[in-house]
Parts: sequence; structure tokens; C-alpha cells
Amino acid sequence: MKKWFAVIGDPIAHSKSPNMHNAWFEEMNIDAAYIPIHVKNDELEKAVASLKTLGVSGWNITIPHKQTIIPYLDELDPLAEKMAAVNTVVVQDGKLKGYNTDGAGFVHSLEEAIGQQKESEILIIGSGGAARGIAFALQQYGYHNITVTNRTVSKAEKIVNELGEGRALSIEEAEKCLDQFSILIQCTSAGLANTEFKLPLSLEKLQEGAIVADIVYNPLMTPFLLEAEKKKATIINGLGMFVHQGAIAFQYWLGQYPNTNLMIKRLTEELQNEQLI
Repeated sequence: MKKWFAVIGDPIAHSKSPNMHNAWFEEMNIDAAYIPIHVKNDELEKAVASLKTLGVSGWNITIPHKQTIIPYLDELDPLAEKMAAVNTVVVQDGKLKGYNTDGAGFVHSLEEAIGQQKESEILIIGSGGAARGIAFALQQYGYHNITVTNRTVSKAEKIVNELGEGRALSIEEAEKCLDQFSILIQCTSAGLANTEFKLPLSLEKLQEGAIVADIVYNPLMTPFLLEAEKKKATIINGLGMFVHQGAIAFQYWLGQYPNTNLMIKRLTEELQNEQLI
């Protein structure tokens, strides 16, 4: 029987997940389909019940449902439980198990670009769900020199306390010692397409040759990355994280890891064309 998968969120029309997963199904000759479903906050419980009734094999979750879906699941993967956020659901024997592949997707993307640099001093900018997920995933993969900075320092401290290691800094403190960090990870929504942008922190003291990553992938080159590039940093956009988080979800569902390099190339071209229109 044909398998089917979905992504739910509000809004959802912008999602590149259907293009990505359906292309992988075609490439790998898998009889399956992946569809976007618009689900508003007050419809979430009903949507989960409907997905289950209609025989979905698994689905992804995007904003704003990553936390609110948890009460409707039967089980959580330990990392998703730590992160208190789910972006992937696997249906097995009628049970719903929640995973979070965002953080691991980022680490895969980082290591694909620069190899393993586990002794690096890392600065995570932001303290939302993405920052939290990346911090826990980095720790799980053996990165321990982690600093979190945020405008509200208590939020950064909360992540560090849960990690059980690392340190929290205010934005001002981070700016003063920016040259200590060889990897910067921009985890705020700053720079998303069609939003007003202000740099989350000054890059004046950025060390030459630092690795600067932004989790935003649309636009591919955010103002933050453009500024870092001027400072001779190695830059990593958010598309690799997006593709790898999808590939890890795909593996959870179907037991195979799809071709990420080809997909990154394909989506890069697609996004570049869209941005020219």
C-alpha cells in the first residue's frame, strides 16, 4: 500500500519540505507521497486524530506546533524530551513517537562543511527552540565548549543550566569577547525573508577565519552572513540544516538516508531563482 507523509504548520504554503521529500521518493523509487497541511492552533488535537485515522506513516511539525503537539503523542525520544520540542512523528503499531531532528540536522550540516572541530569555542546566539535544540545536539555529538548569548540573559542561563556545562553571556559581553569564538551560530529569526533586520550582535571583533552559521535558509545569504563574509569568515547558510533534518526524519520513517548533497544543490538553485523574481 502507498505510504503517505505530511508536514503541518501555520502558515505552511512556504514550506520546501514537500518538494524535498517527494523528490527523494522519486529518486529512490519509493511509492509514497508527502503533502503540506495547514493546521491552526485550535485544530491541532483534531488534526492529530485525523492523521492517525487516515493512516499517515509519519509527519513533520513546524511553527507553531513543535511544543503544543507533545501532549498528543504516546512517546518521546530522549533528545526531543530534553528539548521539549518535536519536529518529526513516527507512527508505529498505532503509536505516535516524537523526535526532534533540527539540532542533529545542524550538526550534520556543520560537519559536512568543516569536518569535526569538537574543541572549538562555540557561540550560540539566541535562546529559542532552535538554539536550545542545537545546544543539546552539539553536546550529544561531543561539543562541550558552548556559550549561549541572548538579550535576556536569564533565558541563555536556562539553556546552560540544563546542559550542565558552558556559560551564558549578555549580548554586550559576547560582543566584547567575540574574538574568543571560532564558531558562531545565529539561531534567531533575524534575517528571515520579508522581515525587518537588525544584526543580533555586532561582528566588529569577529576573528578572521571564524565559521559563521545562520539557521535561516530563505534568503540564502542573510544580512548576518553578508556582514560575516566582509570580515573574512567562512559562512554556512541554513539550507544544509534544513535538508539534513529532513533526511534524518526520512531515515526514521523509511530506514534509508537520502542524497543530501544533490538536494542542497537543487534547493539552492530553486531559492536563487525565486529570489530573482
